[in-house]
Amino acid sequence: MTSPVPGNAWPYFPAATGQVILTGAGPGDPELLTVKALRSLQQADVVVYDLLVSDEILALIPQNVKRIAAGKRCGQPGYTQEEINRILIREAEAGQQVVRLKGGDPLIFGRGGEELEALQAAGIPCSVVPGITAASGCAASALIPLTHRAHASGVRFITGHRQPSAISVPLTTFSDDETLVIYMGVQRAADICAQLQNAGAGKHTPVAVIENGTRAQQRVRIGQLNELSALCDGIRTPGLIIVGSVVHLYHKLHKKTDKYTDEIISSAKDPEFHL
Repeated sequence: MTSPVPGNAWPYFPAATGQVILTGAGPGDPELLTVKALRSLQQADVVVYDLLVSDEILALIPQNVKRIAAGKRCGQPGYTQEEINRILIREAEAGQQVVRLKGGDPLIFGRGGEELEALQAAGIPCSVVPGITAASGCAASALIPLTHRAHASGVRFITGHRQPSAISVPLTTFSDDETLVIYMGVQRAADICAQLQNAGAGKHTPVAVIENGTRAQQRVRIGQLNELSALCDGIRTPGLIIVGSVVHLYHKLHKKTDKYTDEIISSAKDPEFHL
């Protein structure tokens, strides 16, 4: 347990008023948690957390704080979003200071907007503590710049996991001057590969697949777009896909980093290493 962080994470409303802070836990490394996020955990009465939040971050929650596992992990059973909304409202209406702890950033593919709408409709005071999103954390940990003057002038975040009624990922355009980061797309690798090639991406476009980014169990696989299904085989959530010319820099940057000298990927036949 860390020492208490001075200051108040709940500055906007009277202490007797139940309220909710949507808090970003970042991609998993507890040292990437923001000071304000840590303070909110230390001062909470209740923490409602997703299963993607790492055990190391959950260990920072004081023992006397009530914990509710929301069970939000792709492909696994858990509470529905409506049930989670009701839990947040119920705890806040009981006068509790509630932290809704989400992996990454609450407002980037975290359904934070839906929860804010539900809380506002119920008259519950709420605020947001942003977190490091998976794209930034995983790319940095793997030494893959998302933009680079010689490779990509822009970056686009999309999700491979949409509403249950949607059967495909909307990939209708692709630019060689752009980096594409796909959240929750590992299970739809074949669909993503086909759609990107139909959108103009070459089959040899570099791709990276990162599992458990920033964590001790991080795994990185490097290959080409036409190998995406094979690269994603066996990858478990949380997993991230990066597509674009910037992935070429992975080899160059790791060759100049002593930590990775003996772990460079030399061929698609053996496309992975462990940190």
